[in-house]
Amino acid sequence: MEIYRAYKFRLYPTEEQRILIHKTFGCSRFVYNYYLNYQKENKVCKASILCKDLKELENDCEFLKEVDSCSLRCAIFDLEDGFNNFFAKRSGYPKFKSKFARQSYRTNCIRGTYKDKEYSNIEVDLLNRNIKLPKLGKIKIRGYRNKDKIEGKIVNATISREATNKYYVSVVVEEDILIEKVIPTTIVGIDLGIKDLVITSDGIKYSNLKVLIKYEKRLKRLQKELSRREKSSKNYLKSKEKIARVHAKIKNYRKHYLNYIANEIVNEHDIIVTESLLVKDMFKDKKKAFNKSLSDACVSTLRSLIEWKCKIKGKIYYKINTYYPSSQICSHCGYKNSKLKDLSIREYVCPNCGSHNDRDINASLNILLEGLKLHYNLVSIV
Repeated sequence: MEIYRAYKFRLYPTEEQRILIHKTFGCSRFVYNYYLNYQKENKVCKASILCKDLKELENDCEFLKEVDSCSLRCAIFDLEDGFNNFFAKRSGYPKFKSKFARQSYRTNCIRGTYKDKEYSNIEVDLLNRNIKLPKLGKIKIRGYRNKDKIEGKIVNATISREATNKYYVSVVVEEDILIEKVIPTTIVGIDLGIKDLVITSDGIKYSNLKVLIKYEKRLKRLQKELSRREKSSKNYLKSKEKIARVHAKIKNYRKHYLNYIANEIVNEHDIIVTESLLVKDMFKDKKKAFNKSLSDACVSTLRSLIEWKCKIKGKIYYKINTYYPSSQICSHCGYKNSKLKDLSIREYVCPNCGSHNDRDINASLNILLEGLKLHYNLVSIV
């Protein structure tokens, strides 16, 4: 099975390389904005036509020849993707890029052979901790200390500068992996929540760290500090970078925790069943505190991680119906109690069979049972 995998490294460019990276950011942004304006006037959406016109633009604007030519063509193809998404109603109309937003550019990997030797314009050397990029040459990198080399064929690389003033490169690799289908022996149902992020049918609860709330006071103080600064001044930019560093810490903290949960669940179970929540609808008609906790939990991201890890490890993943009332049904007798729509009821005694139920564990058991029904129905069809 062929999959695409991305490896993200921290870049440590020299001063000359840093200047060239910034020039490439500017040139790719200029090309994108130029052809977005051109398309508004001429209504031409094909990247192949615009790439031919790019040669004339390079002759008119000599500074475009200083940077990697692949990055300029990638900007045109990004614009084409933007219009394709707009026409397919997947996104809004493409907007002009700003130099004050996150800066990045992409370049494609080009291979060739000379005197029976294979050459590539993008090469990653994890032993010496450097990466070769077009026009930039070799740059020091950090990341993936447990690997000696990257398996697979490099497709492209995206160089970016974050708001924290750090540089990164994301290398996309095409890998051909052999996925052995696992004979299922264990199954788990997962209830996703806010008080506890994950509740399994085994009775294990993973708490919601509420990382955003943890750093909320610090963010408020820094944002007050920023509001008192004069815009575009040196102190204003320093305060802005401090805020970006806190947000980066929150993001990394959350990312590490979600990967830890997903790995533990997928490694220990062969069939994983989760509920299919409509998170966008959950934001409607709710209190601000609930919305903040919901966005901080990153339920959709966790579900996507579990699904992806199941796919590459040959495990089975099911999503049950969005409107299945897992919290209202007693897992012992199947009695449905509509009073349990009230989220404040965390534990209750079933009026039908008298069993004492924990709301979340009961829901995860119902999800497990519904997943078993789905599994046996599919097996019987096959």
